[in-house]
Amino acid sequence: MGSLVLAVGTGSTWAMRAALVLAMSGLTWQEQVFDLEDAKSLARLKRLAPAGLVPWLEHDGVRVHDSLAIAEYVHELCPDRQLYPVSLAERALARSFCAELHAGFRQIRSLLPFFLGAPTRIDPPVEAVGELARLQEIWSQARGPFYFGEAGIVDAFYAVMAYRLASYGILLPGQAGAYQQALLAWPLWQETLVKARLQWPAAVRQTQ
Repeated sequence: MGSLVLAVGTGSTWAMRAALVLAMSGLTWQEQVFDLEDAKSLARLKRLAPAGLVPWLEHDGVRVHDSLAIAEYVHELCPDRQLYPVSLAERALARSFCAELHAGFRQIRSLLPFFLGAPTRIDPPVEAVGELARLQEIWSQARGPFYFGEAGIVDAFYAVMAYRLASYGILLPGQAGAYQQALLAWPLWQETLVKARLQWPAAVRQTQ
């Protein structure tokens, strides 16, 4: 199979998603961590990274950058792990949901920044109400603790969003809320949080 090295950065939620996908894959891999608050580390990142961004994945001379591309690559490396659903229709839906998250929900990301400090409680920003309604619609269709029944790439991508909302006291109702709570309790997500709290500088962990 060859060595797998995932380059991640402190404060990068996209790197967290890529790490979750790799954690589900069963593959052996290592992390290369860049401190995105450190000037020397940033300069090194810009020398090494194809797009000047994290994450990227190195594998046998192949470099794949961007969390969504990494997820697709890992899925192809180990199709037996079924990181996407077996059904063609469900696989297409899963990819659509990941792409929607990857490209959208800009108001939520802008107005509710991700942080690892003590949770707070706010009223949902008016500008984000439409996006929250869309999340409610998507998550209400989850088939259990994991979206398509078994843990997969969709869950890895939306776990970060579930935590982001919960950090501000935003817990969705009904089935959407049950799915959100399941993602928050997911052991792999909990492990990812522990790792981030150890890696990320205090200023990044606490920043809202």
